[in-house]
Amino acid sequence: MIDTPQITQTSAQLTAFVHLTVPREEVRKVMGPGLSEVKAAIAAQGISATGPWFTHHLRMDPGVFDFEICLPVSSPIDPVGRVEPGRWPVTTVARTIFHGDYEGLGAAWSEFGAWIKRKGFAPRPDLWECYLVGPESSPDSSAWCTELNRPLVD
Repeated sequence: MIDTPQITQTSAQLTAFVHLTVPREEVRKVMGPGLSEVKAAIAAQGISATGPWFTHHLRMDPGVFDFEICLPVSSPIDPVGRVEPGRWPVTTVARTIFHGDYEGLGAAWSEFGAWIKRKGFAPRPDLWECYLVGPESSPDSSAWCTELNRPLVD
């Protein structure tokens, strides 16, 4: 289900994001429009994305998604509407790749969390998913790849 997890350090990264807090059952309704909003904001400012989009989940609550839809960007953006500029610091994370349909992400996160616990790492309350290959790239969900990242307490 997931690749062998690794401990790695991220690079600092500028982002553009929109923050949303929605009931779990509404996440599919807001994801596409939120991503479109971020893409439109950076395009209007002549700024390019420097990698795949990702969602940063600020806390884990089974009933509510409190998260940011993010794009890494080449230069800082000016805030527009709900889209804000961000800057990610260098962070030590546990990372793995999940292969498959988004419906399997819950089980993948459980498996990944169990690995983190077995290895004795202390995770922070946030996490992020980076969508490397998804439905926009392939209709075959077995080809989809989602990078799972869990920041660790230093």
